[in-house]
Amino acid sequence: MSITSDELNYLVHRYLQESGFTHSAFAFGNEACVNQSNITPSHVPPGALISIAQKGLQFVEAEMSITADGKLLDEGLVEPLSLIDAVRPDLGSRIQRNRIDIVRREIKEEPIDDVTEKVLAMDTDELGMTEDKPRKPNLCHLRGHESEVFICAWNPQRDNVLASGSGDSTARIWNVDNPQSQPMVLRHPQTEFMAEGSRGVTTLDWNGDGSLLATGAYDGIARIWSCDDTGQHRTLIKHQAPIFVLKWNPGGDTLVSGGVDKYVVVWEPSIGQAKFQLDLHTAATLDIDWRSSDVFASCSSDKQIKVCQVDDDSFSVLKTFHGHMNEVNAIKWDPTGSVLASCSDDKTTKIWSLRQDECLHELKEHKKGIYTLRWSPIQAPGPRYLATGSFDSTVRLWDVDIGKSVHTFTQHKEAVYSVVFSPDGKFLVSGSFDKWLHIWSVKDKTLIYSYQGSAGIFEVSWNKTGNLLAASYADSLISILDVRYLVK
Repeated sequence: MSITSDELNYLVHRYLQESGFTHSAFAFGNEACVNQSNITPSHVPPGALISIAQKGLQFVEAEMSITADGKLLDEGLVEPLSLIDAVRPDLGSRIQRNRIDIVRREIKEEPIDDVTEKVLAMDTDELGMTEDKPRKPNLCHLRGHESEVFICAWNPQRDNVLASGSGDSTARIWNVDNPQSQPMVLRHPQTEFMAEGSRGVTTLDWNGDGSLLATGAYDGIARIWSCDDTGQHRTLIKHQAPIFVLKWNPGGDTLVSGGVDKYVVVWEPSIGQAKFQLDLHTAATLDIDWRSSDVFASCSSDKQIKVCQVDDDSFSVLKTFHGHMNEVNAIKWDPTGSVLASCSDDKTTKIWSLRQDECLHELKEHKKGIYTLRWSPIQAPGPRYLATGSFDSTVRLWDVDIGKSVHTFTQHKEAVYSVVFSPDGKFLVSGSFDKWLHIWSVKDKTLIYSYQGSAGIFEVSWNKTGNLLAASYADSLISILDVRYLVK
């Protein structure tokens, strides 16, 4: 058996990435020089470190259950052995004495309610189907990426066009009407000043008319791609570390980006130049969201939220929101732009207004950090709904007007990385690292369909008419579900 420090460091680095600890993964990977190892990422399956730890624990359990002469102890069962139990100093003597009862733990997923089979067993009238329509969502897979697909996003104007970004140093633009056709591959070449292997695409965003795609990468470079057959692009160089987020403003004439180097950069896309490099935060910038074509908010590991206004030749900070006790992972303005929602590793979601310094509501029923949040696109009449996904494996639906949770969806078994409402606000989809995609009815608070993918889900995305869902996975695959008959 051979274990090198490079191998162990790489597995720890991958574990941090897959668990959502993006910033810790970057710091550890940089200090351990992970990018300089000769390990091929595609050769390491998702969850490798946990898998090895589980197998090691099973070996210890087996060792404890066998006597010196090779016989199996049969004195009954005790509590399952934990990972910490296995490394306790007194374990060696316990094995020698062979006085521990055997525990044979089967490592497998707990069964989830068989929603898929329930859906298929329903009468067609229950789903609004006719006999000549499919009895379940049509499904296809997009193959081509060679590493994790961190993000996917539908073109805002073309229902059949999807963009994806991966750790394989490419973004791809797919025509899902013909899954067998070759996607447009947008390659992110190695730059002179960045370490080998630091080329993964970390974020992307379409402009409003769907003619341009902006991408941000691990090498700190942003690019703007023309979506015609030429594949022409502009290279935007200002950041000196990985970019975590970039967003077009609603008018499509300004792009803003942020990342590990703390800076927020405001770009003029038409000429590929930076208008402003803003020193807003004291730690990594994690998310950005536009309120209007000239006002945006940014959040950071420094626990703060900044609201800024920009024009052709100046910028100003309109507001600084304090209150979170840990890094702020995501922010979103509601559809009217009247309030801002933020979620944090401090287990809370807060609702802010520009009219006051203190938050309007503090939503704090999650048990672990909250990674993602989305507003319902339909805000009137009726409650203003906000959905949050957490590392506690739950999705919560909040009525923001009263500041209360109205339902908790508990089917997931691992961290929830992505939630999004359907365009009409009637349905909510969630994706988790337990491999499951769930579609929920917002009105009835019921689970109406589930699909188990091939690996952990990083992103789910609903196209503008609500007939197609995309899910991107940790094993390089993208799934497309045609749900038009399911959600009507």
